[in-house]
Amino acid sequence: MRLTILGGGGFRVPLVHRALLNDRAPGRVTEVVLHDVDAGRLAAIGAVLAEQAAGVPDAPAVTATTLLDEALRGADFVFSAIRVGGLAGRAADERVALDLGVLGQETVGAGGIAYGLRTVPVAMALAHRIAELAPAAHVINFTNPAGLVTEAMARVLGGRVTGICDSPVGLARRVARALGVDPAAASPDYVGLNHLGWLRGLRVAGRDELPRLLADERALGSFEEGELFGADWLRSLGAVPNEYLHYYYFNRETVGAYRSAGRTRGACLRDQQAGFYATAGRPGTGALDAWHRTLADREATYMAANRAAAGAGGRAGEDLEPGGYEGVALALMRAISRDEPAELILNVRNGTTLPVLDADAVVEVVCRVDAAGARPLPTAPLPAHAVGLVTSVKAVEREIMAAADAGSRSAAVRAFALHPLVDSVSVARRLLDGYVAAHPQLAYLARH
Repeated sequence: MRLTILGGGGFRVPLVHRALLNDRAPGRVTEVVLHDVDAGRLAAIGAVLAEQAAGVPDAPAVTATTLLDEALRGADFVFSAIRVGGLAGRAADERVALDLGVLGQETVGAGGIAYGLRTVPVAMALAHRIAELAPAAHVINFTNPAGLVTEAMARVLGGRVTGICDSPVGLARRVARALGVDPAAASPDYVGLNHLGWLRGLRVAGRDELPRLLADERALGSFEEGELFGADWLRSLGAVPNEYLHYYYFNRETVGAYRSAGRTRGACLRDQQAGFYATAGRPGTGALDAWHRTLADREATYMAANRAAAGAGGRAGEDLEPGGYEGVALALMRAISRDEPAELILNVRNGTTLPVLDADAVVEVVCRVDAAGARPLPTAPLPAHAVGLVTSVKAVEREIMAAADAGSRSAAVRAFALHPLVDSVSVARRLLDGYVAAHPQLAYLARH
């Protein structure tokens, strides 16, 4: 089976490769094609993968190319993990927003809108190319903003594109551990949009154990979301929010922490990874060790500003392991290609799952997956407070797609102005002007 990875020079590609090396079942991936527009990044990641596969019998063959059509032909699965504008683009997204006093973050608020405005046109072009050159391939989208990009690609590929994210996986795992239960034996009740969801239950042997967690002060303070949100707020909600909801519930404190941090998260990652990519492609540099060191730094500083805003300490050791999106991707491929049914939290078309959204809206919910694809499982209605956030952010996503479709400046302004974390239409206009000036990819919005 052939897997093509778009964004194959991306820093987290070795996680996917490691999961493939551990898969020994019949029908496993035997060929990996890395595609990236940056040959230097491809060389660096290629060196990491070669060292990682050393001594592994029958490891998947790995090739690399900067030619998109060559990468797509013959693919059974396409994993999309592109980053339009790179980490320099992310750093600019965050800085433009913070300079105007609003949240600067990769996928949430103004930064996420800017990222979406330059990513959706590229994702749509990729979807059309996949439809032409790999018409039977299933696309697994990890490109952020994951829900928005999945919905845009689904307009071309329909049910052959599924979005994944590691945040819900990590949340369910941490809650299970806080309860003292095996994460593999727990079934989450999770619902929302990408980076905007809530864990409303965790069933073990048919019993919902979340009420036990909410009643236990010590357990609530023992994991990352408990430290970020505080026990009182979690009990008030009756659920555990995705960590990204900290940007909504504690926006003032987070913006203050980001503005006083000196460097944004994107700038930290840009600088953190620059040395790795500069040296890892050279023979004899120990690319795999360099990658592990950089990964450890990356995980240790994750959401550092949010933790500072919440008064939390450093991350616990068990929280430093990567979130697990590579495991979700592998389970998804197994379920589809081998007809091995699985229940996974995925980004898929809504259908009738959440009545407050239309059928084509991509939501992040628990799904049943088999050879026929992913289907959302029935879930209880959203509470009113969640309806407000979900419908507002989905409206913003639709304005981003409208702007990308028509090159519409007015739609782009509406996307910024309608977001719950942007507090003024005037600021929305200034945000768009700042992003158009910072990103050549957004020149299409300057004229309309």
